[in-house]
Amino acid sequence: MSRRPLRIGLSARIYHPPEGATGLQSKSLQYLEQSVAHWVMSRDTMVFMIPAVCGDGVVNRSNFRLSDYAEYLDGLILQGGADVSPQCYGEEPLQPEWNGDRHRDAYEMELLHEFMELGRPVLGICRGAQLINVALGGTLWQDIATQIPEAKVHLHDDYDRHCHDIVWDDDSSLARLYPEMRRGGTISIHHQAIRSLGRGLKVEARGADDEVIEAIRLEGRNYVFGVQWHPEFHPPGAPHLLDCTPILDEFLTAARRRRW
Repeated sequence: MSRRPLRIGLSARIYHPPEGATGLQSKSLQYLEQSVAHWVMSRDTMVFMIPAVCGDGVVNRSNFRLSDYAEYLDGLILQGGADVSPQCYGEEPLQPEWNGDRHRDAYEMELLHEFMELGRPVLGICRGAQLINVALGGTLWQDIATQIPEAKVHLHDDYDRHCHDIVWDDDSSLARLYPEMRRGGTISIHHQAIRSLGRGLKVEARGADDEVIEAIRLEGRNYVFGVQWHPEFHPPGAPHLLDCTPILDEFLTAARRRRW
């Protein structure tokens, strides 16, 4: 019998209905961005969106918990989306629009800890990298443009066409994945960034022109890796962008090892 495909969980983005909304927009929605699912599915992998288990539903759920998903699945990807709330790292938002999503923060932090507890690998993308850092006791810059004035542009109206280079050192794990390279172009879309590192985390890459942290990794046995850029937005073979398949393959290899 052939081996079953890997089962990878994707955390959900959460849409909270604004006051006065009607129709579908009056409902709480949990969803994923198509590109990240398709990126993971480029390998022999099944993708499952993990719904938040609390909310305003009127139907009584069964007693399944987030820990049950960690038992069933082989790995976790924390996808991008809303800001991490500054209250999660002991600050008040400097602007109302930077308040973040405390509901999603709590849900994803619980997910992260459940997967880490079982030694399941975790990959964080954009917000996911920031969430990992905060969950492990780190802090964020709430807004790069106003708090790091010397930084280059990290948030642009071009969105997934906005590219900037990252660099890494010889002792970074990226140097192992890309032995002939020490820099690469990335689609990086964020106005917040990692400030102080969480427990056990190591900087793996920085912005080439401003030293803003762009990748982190947990030291030790658990595979926990966070990238500030969006590997799912890198078209295969794009000459000016980092080929992110080695990152995906490393994550899936870690998942396969933990399964067996």
